[in-house]
Amino acid sequence: MRTAILALVALALAGCDRPAPADLVIIGRVWTGDSLAPRADAVAIRGDRVVYVGDSAGALRLGGRHARLIRGAFVAPGFGDTHTHFIDGGIQLASVDLRSADTPQEFTRRIKAYAGRLAPGEWVTQGMWDHEAWGGSLPDRSWIDSVTPNNPVFVSRLDGHMGLANSAALKLAGFDRHARPIPGGTIVRRPDGELSGVLKDEAMGPIFRVLPDPSPAQADSAVSRASHWAAAHGMTTLDAVAVSRLEYAALVRAQQAGRLVTRVHAYPALGSWRWVATDLPRPAAGGGDLLVVGGVKGFVDGSLGSTTAWFFEPYTDAPRDRGFLTTPAESLAAWIGAADSAGLQVVVHAIGDRANALLLDIYDSVATAHGPRDRRFRVEHAQHLRVADIPRFALQGVIPSMQPYHAADDGRWADKRIGAERSRTTYAFRSLLDAKARLAFGSDWTVAPLDPLAGMQAAVTRQTLDGKHPEGWVPEQRIMVDEALRAYTSGVAYAHFREDQEGVLRPGMLADVVVIDRDITADPVEGIDRARVVATVLGGKVVYTRP
Repeated sequence: MRTAILALVALALAGCDRPAPADLVIIGRVWTGDSLAPRADAVAIRGDRVVYVGDSAGALRLGGRHARLIRGAFVAPGFGDTHTHFIDGGIQLASVDLRSADTPQEFTRRIKAYAGRLAPGEWVTQGMWDHEAWGGSLPDRSWIDSVTPNNPVFVSRLDGHMGLANSAALKLAGFDRHARPIPGGTIVRRPDGELSGVLKDEAMGPIFRVLPDPSPAQADSAVSRASHWAAAHGMTTLDAVAVSRLEYAALVRAQQAGRLVTRVHAYPALGSWRWVATDLPRPAAGGGDLLVVGGVKGFVDGSLGSTTAWFFEPYTDAPRDRGFLTTPAESLAAWIGAADSAGLQVVVHAIGDRANALLLDIYDSVATAHGPRDRRFRVEHAQHLRVADIPRFALQGVIPSMQPYHAADDGRWADKRIGAERSRTTYAFRSLLDAKARLAFGSDWTVAPLDPLAGMQAAVTRQTLDGKHPEGWVPEQRIMVDEALRAYTSGVAYAHFREDQEGVLRPGMLADVVVIDRDITADPVEGIDRARVVATVLGGKVVYTRP
């Protein structure tokens, strides 16, 4: 094959009469991600680099007797993820799990059981509940007050844009029935005016101010859990978004102690751009560091599930509500402009169609004012788009950083929120690709599972979690398996300015590889999420093997 020949020629030209042996040989059906040589049977690795991609006989010869050998049905570049709440994910792995609670009674039971293991005064957090699982009614603090008499509680909805506080947590945060509205958020009340305990977006701020930060030891444990969880799902690079100073310090400690088994690109808050620009290190050439400061991350609006995403037209099921901005437009424009002037990559959350239109306008005005530069602005989620805004991504060079699992999840109930017409350009993967945008995929973990195979399944089938759309919800937005693979590999590398080092299996590239137990390009696409990771290789080191 062309790649194998080029590899051997390069070695010969380098003066190697006999190439040095490979350290690791991986055999299986190889999807390289390289359009010039898309398929192979084996990969050979020396040190942290790929040195051979070709037939298995050539790889075995290069490996010799002492190379480690891994076999699998399918081999690909390591998966990436452009959007995780990384340390929150590590904390959630050890916290109460409310994602699958499908009745109020089960919701209460799980919180009671978890709180019973805590010392008095310890907080119950995370949870990731989904009120759509029990019909759509929001939870109430009365569900949990009696089972958490000694512990404050603030458990989040799975999208992170609203949470439920018990009475103890509300009291600590200074909330009572006389609480005044908070701009950019909603304090949900019962019909009698009493607080229900549900707080949306900026209204969660007072709770966060009294919620204790994790200790350094807790943060360190969360980083280790999250990194190993990612490696077990075939991930070799990911973004940790909205990283606080405490979280960044934990990531630095993890890198220094050798506890990271994934490459992490940290994106602190957009409002802290000055700290990032002046105090934090810029990416080094060569890609050796596992921790890199990627840029800064901001917000325009909330979420669809919390009815806080910002739309031009009202919600179908809440006709007085269009959502809202969580960051004033003037602040957003000023911060984006300042961060861009400092040379930082800017990535911003936008979900509603009006939020996306505003963000594209701001990006365009900043790029025009500051002049041409390879800035790779990103829209995180790019979830609900007007037809007229879809071509703007490619025209402006803006990357839609999207999370396809959300289509399988939100597709169960999105039509009742915004109607069938607006849903046609919701998670518009096909339309964006056809308009020549460069997709980069991720998960939004902990909002969704950290599982790229489940994300691919959602992208190529558009089947919803409730099984009610076997042909796909908005099936015209389905994409092909190869396209989904690229969005999780070379698309992520491009979003990181790393396409010359990662995302493709080619001699000279970093040896980041995932090995899977079935060929996801050959099996029926409905079975992609049943595939399992056999091994994950990061920079030539095997960091995960399936037990």
